[in-house]
Amino acid sequence: MGFKCGIIGLPNVGKSTLFNALTQTANAQAANYPFCTIEPNIGEVTVPDSRLTELSRISKSKNIIPSKINFVDIAGLVKGASKGEGLGNKFLSNIRETDAIAHVIRCFEDDDITHVEGKLDPLSDIEIIETELLLADIQNLENRATSLEKKLRSSDKDAVIIFDFIKELLDFLNNGWPARSMVVSTDLLPVYKEFNLLTSKPLLYICNVEEESTITGNILSDRVIAYGKDNQVEVVIISAAIEAEISLLAEDEKKEYLESMGLNEAGLNRLIKAGYSQLDLITYFTSGEQETRAWTIPNKTAAPKAAGAIHTDFEKGFIRAETISYDDFISFNGELGARESGKMRLEGKEYIVKDGDIMHFRFSN
Repeated sequence: MGFKCGIIGLPNVGKSTLFNALTQTANAQAANYPFCTIEPNIGEVTVPDSRLTELSRISKSKNIIPSKINFVDIAGLVKGASKGEGLGNKFLSNIRETDAIAHVIRCFEDDDITHVEGKLDPLSDIEIIETELLLADIQNLENRATSLEKKLRSSDKDAVIIFDFIKELLDFLNNGWPARSMVVSTDLLPVYKEFNLLTSKPLLYICNVEEESTITGNILSDRVIAYGKDNQVEVVIISAAIEAEISLLAEDEKKEYLESMGLNEAGLNRLIKAGYSQLDLITYFTSGEQETRAWTIPNKTAAPKAAGAIHTDFEKGFIRAETISYDDFISFNGELGARESGKMRLEGKEYIVKDGDIMHFRFSN
């Protein structure tokens, strides 16, 4: 099961530089002109998780296999993208294929790097991007409403319900509110998800600052943080230029460099964790002598579906799951100690997997 987080923003805000650092590759061309990224670049990155090391140590595992998340570098959007400006329709369709959005916002001064709008104003940049996404969603829903009108005349009850829901959504979006902030009834959720609206996707703001502001941020990033709080959007502060340098260093050099900068961890680690969080994902583990492995699943996943992340046969033939919490696994020094202390639980089909669970599935062929 792959999860994609799209990196978007205006041209020249540092998207491709950030992507290159994330994937430690130079696949995305970082250049000082708009539309240098014509096709989306996809990079699979490891989700940092210190729990893997501890589990592996206790289980004496030969291998460690972490969770992965895909980041997609999508070319810069511009004002009018929803009407096709700047190859906008193509880029909007690329965003539609992602599960979440990481919006990179320029929060640094640099006379050598042009700003596509001719001025440095992060909140204006946010407004441009979010307006284009809203307009694209409105066009999407209006097209759907038009296609339903024939069915309305035939007294199709389902069509009437969907048409009314579309009108409700359109009223909401036309007031300038993103779809993600709308409360949708449980019975309409499948229809809502099918629409795959751009503004329904989880959103994260990334403030790209200059080197000196990596730790504390600056006046520009402060404005984004305040805006994010008002709109329930998480904000991560990063210097893409620094992260690009760090990504090229050896592991021991990275630690030394980060300490010299007064940083506890690379900004990319915080970004990856934030993207993982925004997708509302959790991790469960399998751990033994052969390997300790992290498995990524959506939050509130039932045990059989979680087993299916390993193999579909595990889900189809699910009987029960031997489950130990991470804290108990560590406290009682592994599976045997947890089992002898009564900390291993046998969970059935209704069990909702918790983040950090160590699981062993019993299933029938």
